[in-house]
Amino acid sequence: MSTGELLNIEPQELKFAFELKKQISCSLQLSNKTDNYVAFKVKTTNPKKYCVRPNTGIVLPRSTCDVIVTMQAQREAPPDMQCKDKFLLQSVIANPGATAKDITPEMFNKESGNLVEECKLRVVYVAPPQPPSPVPEGSDEGSSPRASLSDNGNLTSSDFSAVSKSFAEPQEKASEMKALISRLSEEKTVAIQQSNKLRQELELLRREGSKQSGGISFIYVVLIGLIGVFVGYLLRT
Repeated sequence: MSTGELLNIEPQELKFAFELKKQISCSLQLSNKTDNYVAFKVKTTNPKKYCVRPNTGIVLPRSTCDVIVTMQAQREAPPDMQCKDKFLLQSVIANPGATAKDITPEMFNKESGNLVEECKLRVVYVAPPQPPSPVPEGSDEGSSPRASLSDNGNLTSSDFSAVSKSFAEPQEKASEMKALISRLSEEKTVAIQQSNKLRQELELLRREGSKQSGGISFIYVVLIGLIGVFVGYLLRT
C-alpha cells in the first residue's frame, strides 16, 4: 500500500495474469485520508496499450474510489515476461463539492504552485491460474474396493473386514443361485415322474373302460383334463 498525505493507493503494483490475445484487467483502490475533496489523475508511459476507467475523478472525504486498468490483448509475450510500463497517479486537494467535470489539467501543474502528490506504479506480469488437474488413473473413484495400509504397511482390522466382505458377498450369491437351480431341477424331475405315472394309470383305465363299456368313460375325460392342466403348469415354470 502506498501512503501519502492525501490518498492511500492499493496495490502499488499493477499485476496482470498475462495471456496472449486476451484482454486483462486489474483494479486500484484509492482511499481519501482527509476531510477534503481530492482530485486524481492517472497517466501511463504506454497509453495505447492500456485503458483506465476513470482516468480522472474525485474521491470524497473519508471515502474510497476504484480504478480499473485494462491491458489490451497482446499478440506476443515480452522477453522473460518483464514489463517496463509504468503508471503515475497524481492527487491534489479540490474545492469542496467538486465533481469530475470540474477537474482541469492546471490543477496538476506543480509550476502553478499546486501541492500535487505523485505515486509511481509499475506493471508486473504473473502466470495465469492453472486449471485443476484431471483425476489420475487408478484413483479410488469408480474402482473396485481395495485394502488400505496402516502406517506400518499392514492391513488394519477394519480394512480387512471390509475387503473380506466385498469378496464374500459374490460367493454367497453364487451359492444361493446354485441351491435354487438344484431345487427347481428336483421339482421338475418329480413333476415329470408324476406325469408319467398319471399317463400310465390313464392308459390302464382306458383299456379297462374299453373292455367294460366299449367307449371312453367319464373318469377318463376328467383325467385327460387334469393332465392338461398339470402339463401347462410345468411349461410355465
